[in-house]
Amino acid sequence: MPAQIVQALGALLIGGVFVFAGIEHFVKFMAMRDYLAAQRFPAPALMLAAGSAVEVIAGFLLAVGMARSFAAGALIVFTLATNFMLLRFWASEEPERQVLRNAFLINIAVIGGLLLAGTG
Repeated sequence: MPAQIVQALGALLIGGVFVFAGIEHFVKFMAMRDYLAAQRFPAPALMLAAGSAVEVIAGFLLAVGMARSFAAGALIVFTLATNFMLLRFWASEEPERQVLRNAFLINIAVIGGLLLAGTG
């Protein structure tokens, strides 16, 4: 399979995951907002709306191959911010620490995929 097809498929898959997650965050907005507020997230409704919009818009752009570098960059910044603001495993005790650390590391791998999807 040619590398361009593999790269386009990878961008479609990783972008699609962000689109799905962003839409789900809007559908479950109240519950997500309440969760962010409980985590002492600043301006939870605004941050949730902005973050979800980034997920949907940048994910779509990446999935369809438009502005790939920009879209991947926006999703990388979003993922890094989310990691450090919500998945603070270093401030938790076991067994929650392990769950948060695993999610944090998975997001680091997603960033690696975004770096690959945004190039070419």
